[in-house]
Amino acid sequence: MARKETSENPGRLKQIALTYKMTKKVDSKVGLVVAGVGIVTFGVLLAIGFWIDHPIYLGILGFLLAFLAMAIVFGRRAERAAFGQMEGQPGAAAAVLDNVGRGWTTTPAVAMNRNQDVVHRSVGKAGIVLVGEGNPNRVKSLLAAEKKRMARIVADVPVHDIVVGDGEGQVPLKKLRTTLLKLPRVLPGAQVTTVNDRLRALGDLMSNMPIPKGPLPGKGMRMPKGR
Repeated sequence: MARKETSENPGRLKQIALTYKMTKKVDSKVGLVVAGVGIVTFGVLLAIGFWIDHPIYLGILGFLLAFLAMAIVFGRRAERAAFGQMEGQPGAAAAVLDNVGRGWTTTPAVAMNRNQDVVHRSVGKAGIVLVGEGNPNRVKSLLAAEKKRMARIVADVPVHDIVVGDGEGQVPLKKLRTTLLKLPRVLPGAQVTTVNDRLRALGDLMSNMPIPKGPLPGKGMRMPKGR
């Protein structure tokens, strides 16, 4: 057990260091802010300790609370920096959906057009959530088409549609996970499994792409010309 804990600690420290470096590229003040939060928290608790004549007890408590406050502030700024880097990138919504949490199954790119507007699908106890990213007008058409396609096999399941963006009626990328978790849970776990099984028949964009059968032509072979 001791060897296992020792081997895990360097990995966690490396992960924290890597996260800090990535965050600092976007948020140059992250180090100063986190350190400032720790110093102020510890200083306030220590001052209260001297005031009530218990500096050692409040000093230890202040150290623990300062560490906790620093971790919370760093986590939030790192998350904000990560979303800032992801925003506007193709597939950013799918990356967020993959990390919503247990009970949710995400299938990325169930629909896409030539302009690379895309729709992802997540299934959970709230039902089916279709998330579109790209041009709002084109995405709405994709969402409508996907709803119509699903209606053949899951007409009895609630379907929510979300367009990711900063415009009116849209959900910012950083609030996508929270939005999904706030949806009312209406399906039992067994029905969620059944819905997922039904939707597998529809597949996703990649599984629905036609693949030519038979051996591929050799490197030097010429394809026959059409008449």
